[in-house]
Amino acid sequence: MRLSQLLKSKIHHARVSYANPDYVGSIQISCDLMEAVGLLDGELVHVWAVDHTARIQTYAFSGPPGTIGLNGGAAHFFKQGDRIIIAAFDLADHPIEPKIVLVDEDNRVVRELVPFSVIG
Repeated sequence: MRLSQLLKSKIHHARVSYANPDYVGSIQISCDLMEAVGLLDGELVHVWAVDHTARIQTYAFSGPPGTIGLNGGAAHFFKQGDRIIIAAFDLADHPIEPKIVLVDEDNRVVRELVPFSVIG
């Protein structure tokens, strides 16, 4: 069996609501966003800056609606208001349909996106 690492979940253009280096690690993500894209507490996620070059990996945990918070060492790479992309991958031996959402400046879902299409 050959496994490929495939995109599973993506939250596009989320806004960092806080960055707290004194909290014990990871990224806090709005519970409704985690549910919308199928992320689990403790799941490995990639966090990519839209407006600068930071790219990190950490684990996710759910928080109140509208919250996107970077904690611990991750907080040193991002600041409040930064636009980010949060992505998770899965190992599979067959194609999977990723769940992708575009969010507004308050981290509310604007719409679901079609995988692998250009946003316009």
